[in-house]
Amino acid sequence: MGRSQETFSKKEKEKKRLKKRQDKEQKREERIANSDKGKGLDEMMAYVDEFGNITDTPPDPTKKKKEFKQEEIQIGVAKQAEIDPADLIRKGTVSFFNDSKGYGFIQDHVSQERIFVHQNGLVNAIKENDRVTFEVEKGPKGLNAVNVKLA
Repeated sequence: MGRSQETFSKKEKEKKRLKKRQDKEQKREERIANSDKGKGLDEMMAYVDEFGNITDTPPDPTKKKKEFKQEEIQIGVAKQAEIDPADLIRKGTVSFFNDSKGYGFIQDHVSQERIFVHQNGLVNAIKENDRVTFEVEKGPKGLNAVNVKLA
């Protein structure tokens, strides 16, 4: 009679095991062949060109070289001209002033910006719509008017 079903399935299982083992061995060899281990630094380097594209060729240093004159290079902060004391004095109008709290704002005539003023920076007593002259000082929250005098 014919062979039993068990021997056929045993042979099939054995074939599947061998096939699986061969596939596994083949994948392992592919991984070893394609791995980055053992490659030199030059093979692993990537460069970015001026357009942001990644390439494997290094940029040519002579291609876009610019020449500068040594005299034109400035190191540090450029010297500023001496500030005339008369330029520091500004003119403006008191747009708001609260006597009880002791602060307000002055509208500058030239720049049209509102500058904070505190009673500690006053020379004369002021009220709203007074024309004043003042100096500007940098405070913790912005510009502050100091030496405020009636014009």
